Amino acid sequence: MRWNRLLAMAVKEVVQIRRDTRSLIIVLLMPVVLVLLFGYGVNLDLKHLPIYVYDREGSQDSQDLLKRFQASDYFELVKVVNNYPDLVRAIDDGHAKMGLVIPYDFSQKLREGGPVGVQALVDASDDNTANVIVNYSQAVVQSYSNAVQVDWLERRGQTQPPLPLSVETRTWYNENLESSAFIIPGVLALVMSVIGAFLTSLTIAREWERGTMEQLVSTPVTPLEIMLGKLFPYFVLGMFGVALCVILAIGWFHVPFRGDLLTLFLSSAMFMVVVLALGFFISVIAKNQLAASQIALLVTFLPAFLLSGFLFAIEQMPRFIQLVTQILPARYYVSALKEIFLKGTPLSMLKDELAPLAIFAVVLTIVATRSFHKRLA
Repeated sequence: MRWNRLLAMAVKEVVQIRRDTRSLIIVLLMPVVLVLLFGYGVNLDLKHLPIYVYDREGSQDSQDLLKRFQASDYFELVKVVNNYPDLVRAIDDGHAKMGLVIPYDFSQKLREGGPVGVQALVDASDDNTANVIVNYSQAVVQSYSNAVQVDWLERRGQTQPPLPLSVETRTWYNENLESSAFIIPGVLALVMSVIGAFLTSLTIAREWERGTMEQLVSTPVTPLEIMLGKLFPYFVLGMFGVALCVILAIGWFHVPFRGDLLTLFLSSAMFMVVVLALGFFISVIAKNQLAASQIALLVTFLPAFLLSGFLFAIEQMPRFIQLVTQILPARYYVSALKEIFLKGTPLSMLKDELAPLAIFAVVLTIVATRSFHKRLA
């Protein structure tokens, strides 16, 4: 391998990139667009859920219960209706996620110390949101119930019963339980999949479509030099995209970064080699830019989005799908990103993530190199 020929191939590819304004737009705007899109558009934190109330009694006790819901960050009491049909209509129209019905004898049953039922009508068209609403509303009612029970016993001069066992929770790594803290780091995998595999999948296919493959074959440049020369500019662009995403994540969205930059960029470089080699291999076998881009999208971007643990926990997937994720490089890179950003895990403790990436990088590089032959057939 000669460096002058390698450099010549890299310069040739840079010229091709400069002429292809679409590629430049993707490289420059894609990191910013994806980070902003997922940072603002994808929010798994359920807060200020709209609820309607039908208070059949309107007493001080029922108002105390409603104030508990108003004080919670998870609910927003939008409106108090005067009849049951209006409550149902609000849920049907999507104006309320939950309807709360307080019975007419609410205060009386509280004074008697008997069981009191409060009806909650929940819109379960989104089952995840419905489960969260049920849990949140039960927590609010349980807190109010405990306070009422203590007050009822004190007014009768009775000894307060021992409090039930409780769990004091302390969250680590993502103290505020913000979904952006684990979503935005995963955007790096999507950015690198696009810049790496998607754009490099067009390199050899472009030579075939433009009729320049004959000239390339006639040169003394070896297949390895062609591959490295063509992929190096995209490697630089990909690492630039990573740096841009990191700056936006930390500086704009205030995602905690507890690791070190060297570990982050080393992990990113390994993943970039994987997607570049994969994109080059796709370009060789496709020989058509449209087909190459579609294949690259299918085997890189979509798996990185759906099966890498970026948005959906792998542990909650069916067993067969969990096994499939083990052959996806994006799974290990997304896991490494979360470890580095949120936990500050050092390089020595990322063997489970980096070792598979290293294997993927070596295997795919060998496969990509051997798949390209300097012949026109």
